[in-house]
Amino acid sequence: MKRLSFLSSTIVLWVLALGFIIPVAWFVLSSFKPGSELFSLPLTLLPKDWTVSGYATAWTRFDFAQYFINTSIVAIVTTVLTVFVSAMTGYAFAKYQAWWLKAFFICILVTTMLPTEVIMPSSFAVVRNLGMYNTLTGIIVPSIVTATGIFMFRQYFKTVPDELLEAARIDGVSEFGAFWRIMLPLARPIAVVLAIFSFQWRWNDYIWPLIVLRDPDRYTLQVALRTIVGADNIDWSVLLSASVISLIPMIVLFAVFQRQIMNADINSGLKD
Repeated sequence: MKRLSFLSSTIVLWVLALGFIIPVAWFVLSSFKPGSELFSLPLTLLPKDWTVSGYATAWTRFDFAQYFINTSIVAIVTTVLTVFVSAMTGYAFAKYQAWWLKAFFICILVTTMLPTEVIMPSSFAVVRNLGMYNTLTGIIVPSIVTATGIFMFRQYFKTVPDELLEAARIDGVSEFGAFWRIMLPLARPIAVVLAIFSFQWRWNDYIWPLIVLRDPDRYTLQVALRTIVGADNIDWSVLLSASVISLIPMIVLFAVFQRQIMNADINSGLKD
């Protein structure tokens, strides 16, 4: 009976895995098809005539190097600041006792119930009035504070005994020193997980950079990909190839930090 149940569960998991793998395989393999073969009937998974012309055209037609640099600056700077600010804020919420801190924390959590599109008009007004419109800074600054990161660090720091901080204060360690030398190293697993998700959010972000940026030289990768789509026709072979190129950093990120991603039990229900 147990063996039958095990086999049934295995079969179900394999079916679900194929359900996810087949669309991804179709997407990647279609990037190696010539444009005339993409919509020819009958449809085939494997290309009949393998070609990398779509990749060559995408790389030469668009300034991928500049787009990669812009997106990397946004993703890396935002991730570093997000982890640091979230850690400090979560530390304050976890270890300082004040009624207004509890009320402020509830207000931050309430923001997770609001769709991102609801706060975009006010965020754009602030960015424009501060002179950050059409700059990478205008993308970075509003994305630093995330309720998800603050909640993650607060819940972790709540598990750290207060006696550890009291001992550090008796030894003359400052508040920032206690945070930097004791609390932040202890929260390294949380910092790594948040950094991975923050980098992913910023790398794949499309709507906010599209609103803030006007100069094509400052486009991030996802906004630049949108320029491939014309008003009357779409060069699908180039679009598919360019999309695969844009996924390479995410694939590398997953390959390097696969263990942290798979072992993180706090990644469910994350909201940007």
